[in-house]
Amino acid sequence: MTTKPGPRAQGATVWLTGLPSAGKTTIARLLGERLQAEGHRVEILDGDEIRRFLSAGLGFSRADRSTNVQRIGLVSEVLARNGVLSVVPVIAPYADSREAVRKRHEASATPYVEVHVATPVDVCSERDVKGLYARQAAGRLTGLTGVDDPYEPPADPDLVLATESQTPRESADAVYAVLAERGLV
Repeated sequence: MTTKPGPRAQGATVWLTGLPSAGKTTIARLLGERLQAEGHRVEILDGDEIRRFLSAGLGFSRADRSTNVQRIGLVSEVLARNGVLSVVPVIAPYADSREAVRKRHEASATPYVEVHVATPVDVCSERDVKGLYARQAAGRLTGLTGVDDPYEPPADPDLVLATESQTPRESADAVYAVLAERGLV
């Protein structure tokens, strides 16, 4: 008995940008779990993991941060173009770098959803998941995005999440709703 292959999976990139400790990775994991439970092919390209492996050796200069974002954007676009829902929780502080990633997706007709995890810096500082804000306040860290290094918020994201007034699950559900609205899930 031969089986016909199923319909080609629709891939897309879901790019979650925001300050450190904004909730990007938590939201990405919750979204990824839901998508996987529904049978979608999902890959989470966590910014910290990518930096350790794919972008090892890069620093935190503007040029290095842009190179890192472009590398992540390339991997995500290739995955998405091949039917994977690629969820990307990464700071990506510069608008021009994010725009280059968007254009790469447009050039290959690959769906791209930009989500601004718009958590205020004071809330991020309270959360301080990795202790970055405490180290910066103690003078042991410089170049912290949103504090003493720039973060350029998206001008026209597909979704803005106000995580200080909603749970991570509610945020993940809001992202899922955009995917569903666009026919991507």
